[in-house]
Amino acid sequence: MVQPDIRILTIATLVYLLITLYLGLRAYRGSRTATDFLLAGRKTHPIIMALSYGSTFISTSAIVGFGGAAAVFGLSLLWLPFLNILLGIVVAFLVFGKRTRALSHELNAHTFPELLGRRYQSRFIHAYAAALIFLFMPLYAAAVLIGGARFIEQSFQISFEVAVAIFSLVVAAYVIAGGLKGVMYTDAFQGGIMLIGMGILLIRVYAGLGGILPAHQALNDLALYIPEKFKNGGIVNWTAMPVFGSKMWYQVMTTIVLGVGIGVLAQPQLAVRFMTVKSNRELNRGVGAGSFFIFMTAGVAYIVGALSNVYFMKSMGKVALAAAPNNNIDAIIPYFITNFMPSWFVVVFLLTLLSAAMSTMSSQFHTMGTAIGRDLCEQTLALSEVGHHRTVLLTRLGIIASIIITVILAYKLPGSIIAQATAVFFGLCGATFLPAYIGAIFWPRMGRHAALASMLAGSLVALFWLVFVQEKSATGLGLCRTFIGRDTLLDLPWSGLDAQIIALPIAAFTAIVVTLLTAPPSKIR
Repeated sequence: MVQPDIRILTIATLVYLLITLYLGLRAYRGSRTATDFLLAGRKTHPIIMALSYGSTFISTSAIVGFGGAAAVFGLSLLWLPFLNILLGIVVAFLVFGKRTRALSHELNAHTFPELLGRRYQSRFIHAYAAALIFLFMPLYAAAVLIGGARFIEQSFQISFEVAVAIFSLVVAAYVIAGGLKGVMYTDAFQGGIMLIGMGILLIRVYAGLGGILPAHQALNDLALYIPEKFKNGGIVNWTAMPVFGSKMWYQVMTTIVLGVGIGVLAQPQLAVRFMTVKSNRELNRGVGAGSFFIFMTAGVAYIVGALSNVYFMKSMGKVALAAAPNNNIDAIIPYFITNFMPSWFVVVFLLTLLSAAMSTMSSQFHTMGTAIGRDLCEQTLALSEVGHHRTVLLTRLGIIASIIITVILAYKLPGSIIAQATAVFFGLCGATFLPAYIGAIFWPRMGRHAALASMLAGSLVALFWLVFVQEKSATGLGLCRTFIGRDTLLDLPWSGLDAQIIALPIAAFTAIVVTLLTAPPSKIR
């Protein structure tokens, strides 16, 4: 295992943290109003917005969690960044983003739940959206925190518990101080580091395997060494898709590709980025930067994850999962970097992972904090008078509460959980929010009854499917076995389908039917 010079590693990390904290302090001094704290003043530069959006979207969950999953599923995971660019950048910026920005200005909405609540003139919708974010986003945040902490654990040779504590405290410092302005300043800086780090990683991996074509040929030649359980699941080659209709095919296409690829459109922490720019021109200019960023981070991570099998086989005679500590998927990428990359790159990659984790976690903490402070306490429950200082205080208290919950989950969650937890949250958001979100910005005829019915249908069906049908989640939770004596209520192909694939069409159908059966809103926007 390559061990970097601890002095160089410590100095580089301290310089990085000082720059990050400086940007947070600068944002703190520039946050004079609630709009500054919640929406970065609505005057964000397009490049900063695009980098913030991308680095919030692509976290250690993508690099460590899904990168490790690529070592199991192979290059088939590259369909995910393709869909991320098509839906998560092009469609999101040019279609959803413009409508969201305009509607948020019209309604003076500062958060995603507030946008839905004011559009549908429903305090309950506002509260329900905020409560769902507060209850389930900590699972996703904990997955991101685990990804960063695992690499810190191996690089500094400290305990996982200490790594989690230090990591969360640093992020807390600048999010609590600078609000969304602090988050976006640091996101842009961290996004730049991610581009550099992942670019170097791609070049080093291909160079180490003799070039692009030899590298992929070597991966193709490993078909004979694919573990039996993977073959039985449908993996026949790491350079091809799993067998159509197999257990692995359902996991790749429905849970990973479609579950995350579609769910990105309804991510609250991403949708709020569209509210931070002053015109549609900024959104148009951000498409190119955002698309390039997704490919150079997520795309590179999945390529490297798959090719890590070649490195491990040549040096250890094992495929990546068998070589990783405790056969933990989440440990594959950190273990690969510390074993096969030069010591100086371990430092670069640590900063890359710190950037990926901190940029996403800061946005998650800010989103959860606003859900508790502004959406639930101030706007819905009216626990305080509306005003800049009250809003900021309640949001900061909400951020602190969300950080505590996230850290507890990070300590409790099992191994190989990062990709799964991310897919669960993305799927739940897509099923719950997407029909109501689309109706809010595209269909003036849709009213509060339809929005609420679709949100309830989407979330309840998704949760039922996760607990009782979807194999990965149902087996892990164990509730289905407790009640009916078997891991899942249904067998393949149903147990292989992601919850969003079932819940989203039901939620959309509910929204359409209830809209057509009820009177239009009194004021059509």
